[in-house]
Amino acid sequence: MDNLTVITEFLLMDFTSSQELQVLQGLFFLVIYLGAMAGNLLTVTVIVTDTHLHSPMYFFIGNLSLLDFCYISVTTPKSIVSSLMDSKLISLKECVTQTFLCILFGYTEFFFLVVMSYDRYVAICRPLHYWLIITPHLCMQISGALWASGLLCSAIHTGTIFRLPFTKSNVIHQFFCEIPQILSISSQSVQFSETVALAVSACIALLCCVILFTSYVNIFSTVLQMQSVEARKKALSTCSPQIATFILFVISALFACLGPISNTSTIQSLLTAMFYSMVPPFINPIIFSLKNREIKSALSRMFNRSSKVP
Repeated sequence: MDNLTVITEFLLMDFTSSQELQVLQGLFFLVIYLGAMAGNLLTVTVIVTDTHLHSPMYFFIGNLSLLDFCYISVTTPKSIVSSLMDSKLISLKECVTQTFLCILFGYTEFFFLVVMSYDRYVAICRPLHYWLIITPHLCMQISGALWASGLLCSAIHTGTIFRLPFTKSNVIHQFFCEIPQILSISSQSVQFSETVALAVSACIALLCCVILFTSYVNIFSTVLQMQSVEARKKALSTCSPQIATFILFVISALFACLGPISNTSTIQSLLTAMFYSMVPPFINPIIFSLKNREIKSALSRMFNRSSKVP
């Protein structure tokens, strides 16, 4: 039997060998990361501190913002340091951690978006029963269940991907441990097992999408029957941010799953990975702050209080 070299660290390849462009990439990522961090933490802070936002809808939005902050924090800081310091190596343990956390936060965010659609369905289609159905205690239970579900899904996928040692190559043509790239250098047995796991996950995702679309179809049907224009605008203002966030999430997921697996580091593969790993956490706080009147009002109150502090 031939001796096989078991890989214990990976090489994250940049799309360019130019040190100047790598530094520029690191600085650009830093700007995006700081913007995403500020936006999401500000959203969480205003929801926690403003009593006007202590309702189930904003509880879920707060969780979504926390997930976005955690998601972008898994890969971007490491990439920034690597670009600025010209350090391309990442250990196997770090790669496993990145993969586990990315899947955890990605799955959990998807589950929260589905639950948020049902929350809006009850609020708009059954307003008199809303506080009887969506209670604070139920919100806490749902939140715990969603985080636990994300944890379970992440453990299954990560365990499947890293269950056998890597012996083909240690080169990852991306700025983080991207799952398609990892699978491309894994054994055929691992690829088959992960394909089965992905098929099961796709069935679960399809069921969740049916629930989500059914909720929004009922919501729009109810909104169209409203006589008051103001009531329509108010109902849509609470739904449009979630819909925009879900569309962005789905497009990002399609980019991640269906995008071509490059054998070389190209600007196209870099932009594709940036789109699904960095753009949603950066854009989502902007969507909520621009589209949701309550959050805009709460931010104004918070800034006004801050300006009055001597």
